[in-house]
Amino acid sequence: MATDSSSLRIGVVGFGHLGQYLVERINKDGPALGLTLGFVWNRNSGKLSGLVPSELILGDLSSFAERRCDVIVEVCHPQIVKEFGLQFLSQSHFMVGSPSALADPDLNQKLSQAAQKYGRTLYVPSGALWGGQDIQRLNDSGKIKALFIRMSKHPSCFRLTGDVLTDWTEGEGRRVLFRGSIAELCPLAPNNVNTMAAAAVAAGTLGFTGVQGEIVSDTALRDYHVVEVEVTGPDGFSVHTVRRNPAKLGAVTGSATYSSFWNSLLICKGHGGRVYLC
Repeated sequence: MATDSSSLRIGVVGFGHLGQYLVERINKDGPALGLTLGFVWNRNSGKLSGLVPSELILGDLSSFAERRCDVIVEVCHPQIVKEFGLQFLSQSHFMVGSPSALADPDLNQKLSQAAQKYGRTLYVPSGALWGGQDIQRLNDSGKIKALFIRMSKHPSCFRLTGDVLTDWTEGEGRRVLFRGSIAELCPLAPNNVNTMAAAAVAAGTLGFTGVQGEIVSDTALRDYHVVEVEVTGPDGFSVHTVRRNPAKLGAVTGSATYSSFWNSLLICKGHGGRVYLC
């Protein structure tokens, strides 16, 4: 593993909008910050042709260990976390870009145990979550009582399982799609609620079953996503934040989230065998 004084090799798993952004930033700004690209993998490797040097394209994800990366970043799909997360942690620090996968309590426990066993860090990026570190500190002090998150987006920005939102029409306004525990919500919207999953990690004593969430379709939100967080502590303490994240129609990820992921990656230099919100 590299140290702070040497270059960290980064493996990027996934080459969607976020993966492309990270690869571009690593190539452009990484050398001055001590980061180099170790490999890029994408389910459709043809998408990498002409955009990623052939020597950096990883054809078979199972052979990732041959590239000897210090940090592996998943920005692909929760299924990759389930299939490869334990293997990644056996070789590298692992930044989970799809923390909705951690709603599976068995997988969550196994990944945490693997981090401890191998002395690696399982990083969970804050993404669009505002105040994540404060939530984590309140949790670690044993004082968090409740946490609620509401995410509101234009219906074209949701990627839901089933037929929850197949009948939307322009001008219909606001519609609550789901309200309940994050554990129940993650399988319904695995690509949309990673911010909520990060909050559930930060509020570890409440966990995915204790943290409550709501997703709202709103045709008026054509230019941004809205994330509202309500944290409750002891003796009447509470905090309510509202974050407007600029986003194009149909975009799953708001524009401000890209730089948030980049800043999270810069933190991934090893924090011991633990789960760390970054």
